[in-house]
Amino acid sequence: MSGEEGEHGGPDDWDEELADWDEEVAEWEDGEGNEEGGDPIDDDPDLEPESSGRTPKVVSAGHINWDVTIHVGELPEPDGETRIDLLEQSGGGSAANVAVGLVGLGGQSVVYGSVGGDESGALALRELASAGVDPGQVLVDADEPTSVKYAIVDGSGELLMLANDGANESFTAAELDRDTLAAADHLHLTGQQPGTAAALATAAGEAETTRSFDPGRRIGDREFEAALHATDLLFVNALEADALADSTDIDPWEPDDRVVAIKLGEEGATIRTPHGDVSHPGFDVDAVDTVGAGDAFAAGFLGAALRDPEIAGDGFSHDPRDYQVPLLVGNACGAIAAETVTARADLSWDRVRSTMGESPESDLLIEIRV
Repeated sequence: MSGEEGEHGGPDDWDEELADWDEEVAEWEDGEGNEEGGDPIDDDPDLEPESSGRTPKVVSAGHINWDVTIHVGELPEPDGETRIDLLEQSGGGSAANVAVGLVGLGGQSVVYGSVGGDESGALALRELASAGVDPGQVLVDADEPTSVKYAIVDGSGELLMLANDGANESFTAAELDRDTLAAADHLHLTGQQPGTAAALATAAGEAETTRSFDPGRRIGDREFEAALHATDLLFVNALEADALADSTDIDPWEPDDRVVAIKLGEEGATIRTPHGDVSHPGFDVDAVDTVGAGDAFAAGFLGAALRDPEIAGDGFSHDPRDYQVPLLVGNACGAIAAETVTARADLSWDRVRSTMGESPESDLLIEIRV
């Protein structure tokens, strides 16, 4: 795929070549393509994707945490001590992170999960609401503490996680208002009880709502098969993809009935479909904290894909060429998160475009399977 600019046109041009990124942003800004002979593409548009008429509404279900991120020069040895260079507190949890990221990219988000009836839970809900996320469906479990995660990051980026489960899996599918789910364009599932994930995915399917699932690092030791088979789009990293291929009848590397986004860390990501793959090596940044980078990738990918009816208007497309822009946006958002001290990245279309720079599509590698 060439990095050269194509003719200015509508979304159908993506079937032949990757359109100029500025043109795609302009379409999201004003809700229509830049017709031949129309106004020139603005190199620095004032992005207002919520006014485009294609604003995705997503229910993001799963963990809602309170995070404490601690940066140290090096991790101490047993019985050792080290100096804290930086300590930050913020909301966290995969479901909450994706919900906030989607709002930053102009979407509408409802978060569904559970917190404890304590100060940490109140802080997490208050931060979600201030970010523009609807937390009205969140269950407050007064008998459990809110899950608090401590992320300790050393100078080389090595990570140590400490956490309590607390109330973050107290919710079940039964408490989610079905009208809220029916009104959504998409359901995004993250780590939770396998039965809850399966029931939510099934209910979304009955409401004809598209579904994605990012099960997280516990994919190998939790019985997620029912939920996995009920979703259209799967997010995993390379280790999780291998674990899934070894333990189930789903091969994320060669999927036969779904789309799989495989996150490859500093090597970018690859999108696998039944009809081929599209890959991109990511964007070169000075990473300070990779916690939450996968959530940011998912938010960026969904934020771009759900805007395009050619991709997600009738289930997720199996044509790998349709995922060129979502892949680029996802990688840019992951890079932004890697430059952010906490797990909750501040995503926006301006930051996405700045991270992409010029001709980000030049490194795309597309393989079509017939």
